Amino acid sequence: MTLLVLGLIVFLGTHAFSMARKSRASLVARLGEGPYKGLYSLLSLAGIVLISIGYGQYRGSGYIPVWDPPVWTRHLALLLVWFAFVFFVAAYLPGRIKRTLKHPMLAGVKVWALAHLLANGDLGSIVLFGSFLAWAVAARISVKRRDEAVPHGAPLEPPAGLRNDALAIAIGTVVYIAFVVWLHPLLIGVPVLPGAA
Repeated sequence: MTLLVLGLIVFLGTHAFSMARKSRASLVARLGEGPYKGLYSLLSLAGIVLISIGYGQYRGSGYIPVWDPPVWTRHLALLLVWFAFVFFVAAYLPGRIKRTLKHPMLAGVKVWALAHLLANGDLGSIVLFGSFLAWAVAARISVKRRDEAVPHGAPLEPPAGLRNDALAIAIGTVVYIAFVVWLHPLLIGVPVLPGAA
């Protein structure tokens, strides 16, 4: 599990650094915007690779059980992850969903992580999804403080109608179905649907 933890430190640490606005601004001033973004992307990618390899190694060596989730939590997780996919898409389609959630990407990460914590009772999953949940909560608090410190005289974006919300739900649902049926078993190696082999 060492690589998993290292990957989480690299990936979430890189993202947490961007919450320290003065330190981030200082580093951008020294490196330049382009090199900073390049370094940020490189570290994020390295973190994802380490997390993937580390979690794969952990699963390969056998799960370490902590608690045994009831079956209903898996069904609830399936529903919650659908919401997460819709929230992810809504982050790019300004509408009522985005306006209500304010930061739908962070809301999506929180819902996704919580869903996986409900459905998985092993140590590796608790470390992985618990870390993402903790980061998303901290990031949301940081963004809220930043928003309150810089009051806006006008909406951040023009209000959009229900069309974008309908698109977010439709696109999120299609991607969700593809992920549940094909991509999760293919990429993660774990079937999602009950009774799937």
